[in-house]
Amino acid sequence: MTGPANRTLTADGVTEETAKALRAAMQRLFAGKPQRTDGRLTKQNLWREAGVSRATMNRAHTVLAEWDAYLVQHGSTTPGEARRDEEIRELKRKLAEKTRQCTTLQRRLDAAATAIAALHHDNTLLRQEVAASGGRVIPLHRPRDPADDDSH
Repeated sequence: MTGPANRTLTADGVTEETAKALRAAMQRLFAGKPQRTDGRLTKQNLWREAGVSRATMNRAHTVLAEWDAYLVQHGSTTPGEARRDEEIRELKRKLAEKTRQCTTLQRRLDAAATAIAALHHDNTLLRQEVAASGGRVIPLHRPRDPADDDSH
């Protein structure tokens, strides 16, 4: 063992100072407030956040058991990742709803275009039929002639 001989080790084989550093790093990572890493909940980030070596972290069995228990209970996503994932789920839900609305509107538009085309075709045929028979189209509402007005 290197370093001063007066350092006392915990049952895990690390100093009390190391255990405190690892627990403080855990709390920062769990709270989503890392100081030295990207904040992902990985053991690599734990030892880096604590400022200790990987080998030193691996000797801290009690701290690692606390880490593992937390991840089992809460999952391995950080608060920021959880917010991001929730936002993605909400955006996907909204996108699916808008896609359904667009599909419905497109179907209505296609039906209206078909009806308009059919009416245009019928109108053209009727005009051709009237022109071929020599008939006249009389508007239903004719402008009134003031001479026909009986109110005078």
